[in-house]
Amino acid sequence: MGHTSLDKIKALQKNPANVRNLCILAHVDHGEKDYLINLIDSPGHVDFSSEVSTAVRLCDGAIVIVDAVEGVCPQTQAVLRQAWLENIRPVLVINKIDRLIMELKLTSQEAYTHLQKILEQVNAVTGSLFTSKVLEDRAVKEERAEEDKEEGDIKPAECPGSEQVYDWSAGLEDSDDSQLYFSPDQGNVVFASAIDGWGFSIQQFAQIHSQRMGIRAEVLLKTLWGDFYLNAKAKKIMKGAHAKGKKPLFVQLVLDNIWSLYDAVVTRRDKEKIEKMMMSLGVKVMTRDSRHSDPKVLLSAICSQWLPVSQAVLFMVCDKLPSPLDMTSERIERLMSVGARRFHSLPLQTQELKTAFMQCSSDDTAPVIVFVSKMFMVDAKALPQNKQSEGVSGQMQGLPLKAKPEEEEEKETFVAFARVYSGVVRRGQKVFVMGPKYDPAQGLRMVRIVSACLPPVPHLACCTMDSLYLLMGRELEELEEVPSGNVLGIGGLEECVLKSATLSTSPALPPFIPLNFEATPIVRVAIEPKHPSEMPKLVRGMRLLNQADPCAEVLIQETGEHVLVTAGEVHLQRCLDDLRERFAKIEISASKPIIPFRETVIRPPKVDMVNEDLGKQQKVAVIHQVKESDTLHLDPSGLVTLTTPNRQATVGVRAIPLPEEVTLLLEGSADLIRTLEQAGQAQREGRTLDMSTWTLDALMVLKSRLEVLLQGRKWRNAVDRIWAFGPRRYGPNILLNSVEGYQRPSVWHCLEREKGEKEGGAKAEASAIRDFDNSVVSGFQLATLSGPMCEEPLMGVCFSVERWDMNFPTQRTHLDSVTEKDSNSLDASVSESPGEAVGQQGASGKAGGAGETPSQAEGAMAGASHGRLVDCYGPFSGQLIAAVKEACRHAFQAKPQRLMAAMYTCEIMATAEVLGRVYGVLGKREGRVLQEEMKEGTEMFIIKAVLPVAESFGFADEIRKRTSGLASPQLVFSHWEVISSDPSWVPTTEEEYLHFGEKADSANQALKYMNGVRRRKGLYVEEKIVEHGEKQRTLSKNK
Repeated sequence: MGHTSLDKIKALQKNPANVRNLCILAHVDHGEKDYLINLIDSPGHVDFSSEVSTAVRLCDGAIVIVDAVEGVCPQTQAVLRQAWLENIRPVLVINKIDRLIMELKLTSQEAYTHLQKILEQVNAVTGSLFTSKVLEDRAVKEERAEEDKEEGDIKPAECPGSEQVYDWSAGLEDSDDSQLYFSPDQGNVVFASAIDGWGFSIQQFAQIHSQRMGIRAEVLLKTLWGDFYLNAKAKKIMKGAHAKGKKPLFVQLVLDNIWSLYDAVVTRRDKEKIEKMMMSLGVKVMTRDSRHSDPKVLLSAICSQWLPVSQAVLFMVCDKLPSPLDMTSERIERLMSVGARRFHSLPLQTQELKTAFMQCSSDDTAPVIVFVSKMFMVDAKALPQNKQSEGVSGQMQGLPLKAKPEEEEEKETFVAFARVYSGVVRRGQKVFVMGPKYDPAQGLRMVRIVSACLPPVPHLACCTMDSLYLLMGRELEELEEVPSGNVLGIGGLEECVLKSATLSTSPALPPFIPLNFEATPIVRVAIEPKHPSEMPKLVRGMRLLNQADPCAEVLIQETGEHVLVTAGEVHLQRCLDDLRERFAKIEISASKPIIPFRETVIRPPKVDMVNEDLGKQQKVAVIHQVKESDTLHLDPSGLVTLTTPNRQATVGVRAIPLPEEVTLLLEGSADLIRTLEQAGQAQREGRTLDMSTWTLDALMVLKSRLEVLLQGRKWRNAVDRIWAFGPRRYGPNILLNSVEGYQRPSVWHCLEREKGEKEGGAKAEASAIRDFDNSVVSGFQLATLSGPMCEEPLMGVCFSVERWDMNFPTQRTHLDSVTEKDSNSLDASVSESPGEAVGQQGASGKAGGAGETPSQAEGAMAGASHGRLVDCYGPFSGQLIAAVKEACRHAFQAKPQRLMAAMYTCEIMATAEVLGRVYGVLGKREGRVLQEEMKEGTEMFIIKAVLPVAESFGFADEIRKRTSGLASPQLVFSHWEVISSDPSWVPTTEEEYLHFGEKADSANQALKYMNGVRRRKGLYVEEKIVEHGEKQRTLSKNK
């Protein structure tokens, strides 16, 4: 495949039907057509799955490569899920088939069975994704049908008589999954050995054997893969190879030929047989290759001519993967529906842009739509415009020139990696940059054209595309314009784009949905320069790293530390190396990894540390950790009552552990809860947030699942009484409103539109306390953000506010009462002492109840409103926030406390000889084996285990050293797990004293973690430096 001229590539770019966006750009001559392939490579390690996300967004198809020995790994599942979420079509390459021959020594029949199982595993992943989507769609349809039924819109034909027929089908029978699965007979699977240079699809062998056997290629194509065999006598292809013990066609016509070639060339080195094979295949090799001492050189020379892997893969890509013109409407609507906004609720001009996506037009009238998926750094010397000037500067070498400053010489620049979805991008063109919170409806009202002087539209900026580049691997070629459907590099956007962005000439375009990252950034390190004077260089370097890496996060903590957050140990090492060598170019020192923990409470344990039945003394010991004072009271049931210093408010809070299923549900629904909070915020500000049907349905499902999970007497009506979620208003903790008589609006108000009008009276009734409602929520947010054990966020805790009394001083509101008396004599008689009325309402919760007249309730509210003018958002608000926070912390300490550790799932492939060593390393690092199974047809064992993130550093290196490289782990963040040991445990029962001794100085894992975090944060750590100070003894006696 020769080098393609730039002019030829520019011409191909203008025909999007023959463009394949799948990073090395290659020109492929495919029969009568010319195709342009934009091939974007992505790393295979789990830590770098964010790079896969950035590539997938720009593509229309994907090549998924699976190892023939290892099969489907965690990363394979992650890649398939990412391709599914972005609505792109994948094709499959099963690579390293040579390992089945040379390493595992499988026969061709065994290899066929093994390949079938790999295909089944891959199809099981895609099938589960498809099934979940169909079931979700069915659930949405059922809910709509229920709504129609309630409204009485059902036709008589749909429900004849009184019989009710339930449709038990899941909707899978009617769904089209013909293009979903990987199957060699569909042409979307290639079998390959890239190291030996060969690869094939069964279409190639169908063409070869149809001429030799006289059987039509279409028939062979359908029967080459499957349970078919060749009846030599009848010269027919028949079904039932497995039942009759016959060789399947795939083994007989395909694999046997490859196995015999390996046997002749590599194993036996039979020259005569090799020459016969080369003659029959019509292959000629150079004398140098045939005489080479390494037989793999000859094998590669033969295979690369007989079955070239590049040809097989590229033919599959051109035939099976879609062009930019084939983009589905479902994918377009999903890209444009950010967060709570649904596509049909977007402005009409925005919806019209869908046509521009579908047409992929390169007309001058078409709006320019570009998505930048990542920013990558390029040396300024490598840019084409700087290379051209080298020839001129070379002629002037004899002239004395001023030495350039070091900063100028080493200057690097960012290039945006992007794709054009519509229109033609030209150099020097001005475009809008849509921020993630940009609202097109607001933008359309304020902006019409792209200009340098924009009105101040929120989350909208204007920038110029200074230069356009064609990405030729590492080389860049400068372009004047790029038509729709192509991948390109854009220069001059570093000031406007941080990591990814949506660009357009139309202000009607909403920002695309955020990229979906599989890897969670969880590993943190604090970084500082070795020489303090180089701090500005470090700050600049970390800013550049943050822009260049899609998954890395850079934070500055309250302590002033510069913290780098990465996805794992390998990702961390890569980021540190980039900082030293590319971005900061200084010597840096990194702290030990900062491991995140969570704090939680559990139910009182029923057994002690030696599994003996526990009496009440453990509860008493725990409860007495809270020291009572004149403003703090703790009752035996665990209710903490705290009064503010000015004695104007008293709150009573109880901490309750949430069921584990509820915690997991809240953690997995963080985006939904954030949307719910945004809807609540909009309603409080008098705005309306139009949410998509999918979001509303998902919120309904979330609410119903919470109602199912929160069962029992103590959780009665708990879901409707949820006050807030925390921390940051969307975390896995709940604030519950258990104040008697306080009827505040529910957090689910966006789902209860009809109910909202009916609850108008209840809202007015509670308005007296409603003013400081936000102070209670703020106190809860602060308490859940940093717990009392080691200032780490809380998880799985419900704080129930059971008492809230407010007593405003009567003197401050007396003048306002007089004013009220002049204006309304009826209310004046009740409003003379409004403070008492509000206090009674808070204490008993019965303001406006059966014992009061309407005028008395109005008077209570009027007095409260006048007191509000004096004290609202003043010192009292701050005292209430602090009181709620302290009450929550003390309520937390009144329950058995535990730490929660972040856990990795670890998948290790190892042989039987090193299995014991693997178990030894896992046990030493607090790991727990979940499953161990032998991979069929191999001597490999697959071990699945969980491992604390805190113990994972150096784990991969240690396991490789202990097993001499025969085992390699893959670590993926999985979940949070409660550490069973109590960090504040001391022996209390007789059995514990006998087992652990009086000092109980055996290792406490939770205490070790807790003290490590407290020491790092500068908090007090209770530890004895010298436990037993004794006089030094000498060998010689004192005389």
